[in-house]
Amino acid sequence: MVHHELSTLLTVVLASGLVAGSIAAIPPGVDDEENGLTDNETALLWSHDQDSGTRNSQNPAASDRSAVQQLANGTDATFKRPPDTAATWTRNDFRDLAAGGTSSSVHPRHATLEDGRFIKDGHATVFAVHPSTRGHIAPDNKPLYVAPSGAVRGFVDYRVHVPEGDPHGNITTEWELSNHEVESVRLQSDDETIARTSGSHTPVLDYQLEDRSPTLTFEATISVTLTRITRIDRENETEVRQTERTETLTVSDSIPVETYDLHAYPYSVTYPSGDTGVAIFQPRPWQGYSLTDSGNSRVRGVWRFYTARDRSWDILAWSTATDTTTTASDALPVYVHAYPSQIGPRTEPVRNGPDIIDTWGFERSTPAEQLGEHINVDVVDQSYTTTYGVAVRADAVNREGLEVNGIVRGVNADIVDLNPNSERHLRRSNLSLERINHNNSAATLRITLRDNRTGDPIDLQSDSRRSILGDSVTRGYITVADQRVETNESGIAVVTVEQPGLVTAHYQPGSWLSQDPAYTGDTATVRWHPLGTIGGWFSLLVALGWRLLPFFVALYAGRQLLQLLGYTPQFNHKR
Repeated sequence: MVHHELSTLLTVVLASGLVAGSIAAIPPGVDDEENGLTDNETALLWSHDQDSGTRNSQNPAASDRSAVQQLANGTDATFKRPPDTAATWTRNDFRDLAAGGTSSSVHPRHATLEDGRFIKDGHATVFAVHPSTRGHIAPDNKPLYVAPSGAVRGFVDYRVHVPEGDPHGNITTEWELSNHEVESVRLQSDDETIARTSGSHTPVLDYQLEDRSPTLTFEATISVTLTRITRIDRENETEVRQTERTETLTVSDSIPVETYDLHAYPYSVTYPSGDTGVAIFQPRPWQGYSLTDSGNSRVRGVWRFYTARDRSWDILAWSTATDTTTTASDALPVYVHAYPSQIGPRTEPVRNGPDIIDTWGFERSTPAEQLGEHINVDVVDQSYTTTYGVAVRADAVNREGLEVNGIVRGVNADIVDLNPNSERHLRRSNLSLERINHNNSAATLRITLRDNRTGDPIDLQSDSRRSILGDSVTRGYITVADQRVETNESGIAVVTVEQPGLVTAHYQPGSWLSQDPAYTGDTATVRWHPLGTIGGWFSLLVALGWRLLPFFVALYAGRQLLQLLGYTPQFNHKR
């Protein structure tokens, strides 16, 4: 049964564009109705929940649930792209958040509470910012990336303290609540107000951000008006005086963010075979890019995604004049999280898709220990490269339709016109190998490397063609007889080899990512042997003579011995 459920889940997961990872059940007490998601989508949201197994026997009520829902108690799920389910849930669940009325203030336990004379336990707390993604880059680096335009949802509440009556002789003072409201709400980017709206306990503020790393401040002004009634009793009459007292209190909450505005820098090259090479880099984490209009040919970097609730909203406190009680929250914000995956960079289609030829970025330590409790995803367990740059080779590329996808939902970069300087040049090389001298023990070879079209020398010792695409690049080199050599500014290198026979030189070019122009590889051969000279033949005869000398000496000694014994070989008799 369990194996069947796993198979069913994988089918659903693959059909939904997911990579099997971890799914968790809805936290207890959370109403999943009217949230804008299907039951299966809802089940995939809760990666922070403790996994408790998948068998139906552990939960008798689970028999009527789908395979995904049944497995939601025991696994986690990851996504290839930032999903929209987190924002959809948050937007709909936010409607369940309600204020406590004049006698109680409702607030999450991390809220900063402010008091005035009449306004008590006032707060303005950020509920969620969407679209956004929490990036887990390194143990000490996990910024909240937000889209340049989006919405901030906040919660404002307070309670009102109405003083008790105060009799003094014939004078009695009483207080009545005349009016109370959230007067106004504002959103600030650093010190600049970028959005405002009329008062509400649950305001939604649409924003446009220009600063790269602003601090967003959600601010509300609370206003309370009380009427002070003073009664003065005299012998024949009672005089009544009324005065109004209005108090305002400004409360706020701040959250640092990183504005995720995607600016991709593309480079391309055409191979002699007709294939196209594409390299794109972006100085922040990004998801990948498509090479065709259909999106079927894609490349992805190291980043994967999961969704999890903001656990600081799990519990709400209800503060009154006499005590504070807590209850499970009716509303939970959910965020997308990006993390470096052990799967690493990938291309689609898997079997016959583009070939990744290079990736580059910064070396970072694994953020595995900082993901939080009960997160079970395939995060890297050691240092990794951020893949801020990815280069591929493909047989079909629509250069005017490249689409770069970010790690924040909906933030993409369309590249309509490639910069003329971004077109790299890849040319054929011409490698030649010539024997300029040799003796009976070694040969001196001259290697010449030139541009096959122009005849210009290719200098492998110069850094003049190195680009800024990355620091893990090579200039190219030539291998011959287990030696690595580089040509000079004239495109020439001289090497000595000792092993006779067929000698082959191979040109291993540097990547087109690091050189412009770049070149294709080439091969050249030459044959040498000591017998190729008169001196070589003389040396061979001398060596052969020294090897045959013992044989001739033995033959001569044998003949002399036979003569001394009086024996004459038969073949010496004359007929």
